[in-house]
Amino acid sequence: MADPLLPESPLARARWAVTSWRLAAAMWMRAQYSYRASFLLTSAGNLLITSLDFAVLVLMFRHTDRLGGWSLPEVALLYATSAFALGAADLLVGSVDGLGGQIRSGALDTLLLRPAPALAMVCAERFTLRRLGRPLQSLLVLGWAVHRLPGRWSAAHLLMLGQLLVSGTVIFGALFVGGAAIQFWWGEAKEMQNSFTYGGATLLRYPPSIYARELVAGVTFGLPLAFVNWLPLSRILGRPDPLGLPAAFEYASPLAAALCAGAAGLAWRAGLRAYRGTGS
Repeated sequence: MADPLLPESPLARARWAVTSWRLAAAMWMRAQYSYRASFLLTSAGNLLITSLDFAVLVLMFRHTDRLGGWSLPEVALLYATSAFALGAADLLVGSVDGLGGQIRSGALDTLLLRPAPALAMVCAERFTLRRLGRPLQSLLVLGWAVHRLPGRWSAAHLLMLGQLLVSGTVIFGALFVGGAAIQFWWGEAKEMQNSFTYGGATLLRYPPSIYARELVAGVTFGLPLAFVNWLPLSRILGRPDPLGLPAAFEYASPLAAALCAGAAGLAWRAGLRAYRGTGS
């Protein structure tokens, strides 16, 4: 029997999930902002730490003009788009990676008692704006890279850049949720999940031309990370696709994002059905 407290139509349920997440996140934000000095210092520290990743790339290019045939502004585009997608996904749903701890402590049972979607509650748990450091820093790098690559930015290319940022965020968000769903059966799966999310973002910072063809194929047809930035940016920058795929693949990021989100949703529902509680 359907819960009478929850909306029945899919659209209404989606709206209620967003509203539930927003209300829970706002509660955590108010709690953190009560210690303003600590909040500002940790936010500034997070921004500084994430900037060190790009500093490593800049230092690398002090010893070479090209990396796999890509210039520094082109690699900066790869860095910025992958960092933004990971950072935005981490900000919105990254708290879901703590699901294993909530299962062990019994905290998940408390969240399941609330008249709100469990996924929204888990994703909003301990929400913190200090995670804004990564996406903000990546947008600064993105602006610099776009400025250093004049003449490439038609209206169609700018539109494509915007949609790949959204699609990449959805893909990484799906990896967070799908990886967390594994913790319903294997509570220690967090590190494996991190290898796909944070490890995947690190992989995407560098040109696909420096990797083996088999690896590029694996992150295209297996774990579809190539749709975050490699394929669409190859179209924008006029770079050849290492796999020689049809041009349609370079425009398929929204489709890949939708498929990833659907698969993550199914994995979450399967895990939630299998969950039996701690008894505490």
